[in-house]
Order: sequence, then C-alpha cells, then structure tokens
Amino acid sequence: MKAMNYESTKWSRDAIDDVVVDEATLARKRRRRRIIIAVAVVLLLVIVAVFALGGRGEKAAAPKANQGEQLPTVTVIVPGRTNVAALISATGSLGARRDMPVGIPGEGGRVVRVLVEPGQWVGAGQVLAVIDRSVQTQQAAQLAASIEVARADLHLAQNQLDRAQALVGRGFVSQADLDQKRATRDAAAARVRVAEAQLGATRAQIGRLDVRAPAAGLVLSRSVEAGQVVGAGSPALFRIAAGGEMELLARLPQSDLARLSVGVPVTVTPVGSSVSYQGQIWQISPIIDPVTRQGIARVLVPYNRDLRPGGFAAAEIRAGATNAPLLPESAVQSDPRGNFVYIIGPDNKIVRRDVRLGEVNDRGMAIIAGLAGNERVVASAGAFLSPGQRVRPELSARPAG
Repeated sequence: MKAMNYESTKWSRDAIDDVVVDEATLARKRRRRRIIIAVAVVLLLVIVAVFALGGRGEKAAAPKANQGEQLPTVTVIVPGRTNVAALISATGSLGARRDMPVGIPGEGGRVVRVLVEPGQWVGAGQVLAVIDRSVQTQQAAQLAASIEVARADLHLAQNQLDRAQALVGRGFVSQADLDQKRATRDAAAARVRVAEAQLGATRAQIGRLDVRAPAAGLVLSRSVEAGQVVGAGSPALFRIAAGGEMELLARLPQSDLARLSVGVPVTVTPVGSSVSYQGQIWQISPIIDPVTRQGIARVLVPYNRDLRPGGFAAAEIRAGATNAPLLPESAVQSDPRGNFVYIIGPDNKIVRRDVRLGEVNDRGMAIIAGLAGNERVVASAGAFLSPGQRVRPELSARPAG
C-alpha cells in the first residue's frame, strides 16, 4: 500500500514538472476573467435596474388605476318637467243623492197590496201600495145619494119660486111669501154644494189610500207587507232614490276643501271592487266639524247597480294640475332639515339640494320647489353618498316617474 502511494505521488510531480508556465498567458487569462466578471456584473446591474424601474412604474400606475376603480357608479336621471295632476284622496259612504221616504198621506188602514220591490224603477205618481177602502167607498156612495136628494129639493124650491113670481103681480102672493120661497131655493142650492163638497173630500181620502211615488226613481227599500195595518204615525213604507242618482259623502280636511269647487271631476272606487266610476262634486259643505276638523264634499255619481247606498268607497279628486319635475320615491330623502335630493355637479361631485314636495302618486313625487328639471339627480342609493364625494354618473335609460 505504501509503495503504491509513493509511486502515484512521484508520477504526479513528474507530470507537473513537464508543464511550462508562461506569465504572459496567465496575464491574458486574468484580464479575460476580469472582463467576463465585469460584463456579468454590468448585466446583473442592468437587470436589477430594469426590474426596479418597472416595479416603480407599476406602483405609480397602480394608484391611478385604483383611484379610478374606487369611484362609485351612481345612476342619475334628468327629470325634466311634467304636468302632474293634483290629486286629493278621500273616503266616505255611498248614498242616494235625494233619499225620499214615502209614508201614509191619509188616515191609513189595512194594506191590501204591495206593488213594487226594492231595486225596481218607478215613475212619478205610480201606485206603490193599496190600502183597504171599503168603508170610504160606502161613505162616498152615501154622499152621492145625499147630493141627489139635495138636488131634488133644489128643483122643487125653484119651481115654487117660479109660480110665486107669476102670481105676485096679480096679488095672490105677497112679497113676503116670494122672499121666503127665494130663500128656500137658495138654501136647497147650498145643500147641493155642501153634499158635492163632502163627496169630493171623501173621494180625495180614497185617493190618498193609494201610496204613490212622489217622483221617478229607484226603490231602495220596502218596509210594508200585505195585511199590515198602517196609519199616519207609521214609519216610512218605502225609500226612493230620486232619478236613481247616487252620491259619495267624501270627508276631507279643511285645507283640502279650500282647494275644491263645484264641478271638479272625481273617480269613485267602491271598496272591494276594481271598477271605478266617474262623478263630480255637486256640493261642498259650508261647515267644518269642530271635533274632526273635517268637512264633506258631496260627489254626484250616475246610477250603477254596483253603487249601493250604505257602502264604503274611495275617491280621487282632481283638483287642478301643476308643471313640475317628477322623481321616483327612491331619489328623495329627508332629515331634520327637510326633504332633499343629491345632484351631480359639473366636476362629478355630489351636491345636496333642498326641495319641496308637491303631489305624490303612483308615478312618483312632484318637486314644486328646488329643482328646475335639467339637473342630474341621483336616482337611488343616496343614503350611501355624502356631499362633496366624487362619483361616476351613469344616465338611466328609464324616464323619471
């Protein structure tokens, strides 16, 4: 083992001794090595500089990009101006415009027949019910007979007066007898007139036993049956709506009543119905209830079988119109200072604008003060914005209202 190591070492040394070392060559190798290292260092510095500058550029551009992405997008509308009807809502009860109770005009009696039913149309003077008149008929016959007796007495008295007048000139009849016969004739004529007047009164009483409609209209109720005994103190037997006209008694605050006038159109919708009927105000109450501070506007509605007296209905009264911007409810906000909207300024900054509301309906809210109509108004999400905040506005394709 020792011999092998020795020989290997000797061989190596001999090999090294055979190599000739040139100083110039070594110098060139060193220079080349330095150049390579310098070039590598320069390339490394260039790469580092490029990455460093690229990172700064990205970092510099990033805030701008992020700044653009952080601006919230808001939907805006330009409301313009719209003719908005001034609507007043009210409720009330339905009833006949002229509710006519019909009772007994005479002394009454037992009802023989009832000729009409509720919901039936009747004419003026039409018989509604008939009351027994057998007693009155006999009285009328008796009076008619007494008239014949009175006429016979008158005829006899007239003949006696005529004969006396023929004999008075001959002296057979005194003037006193003639005057007596003339008085007898006059008394007989008076008895005829009395009997005729009594017969006329009886016949009038018989006529009043027919219960008649005072005017044409619609029978609303009937509270009498055949066989019932009625008299002058009995309650109304029938109720009739004159002409079938109905009305709504709309209860309104004093401030709303002041805005109304006779002839204003009204839309009436009975409770539970989807059908509306057109009417108009025909009378406004001259007094205000001191307890409720409300008055009554009486709305005339043409007859319809679905409009039943005693029912409840809602009314929309068109009290004129105004030309104003119309905004959706989502665009209008309120705080202790009042109602306001947010508009977009020239530099896309949020600006608060105080407004005053007018009519509110299904189409939106009318702005009667605070807006001209050409502003860009934030349509919604105003609660998440604040004055002075920059936003990115986006015009809504849907018209306001």
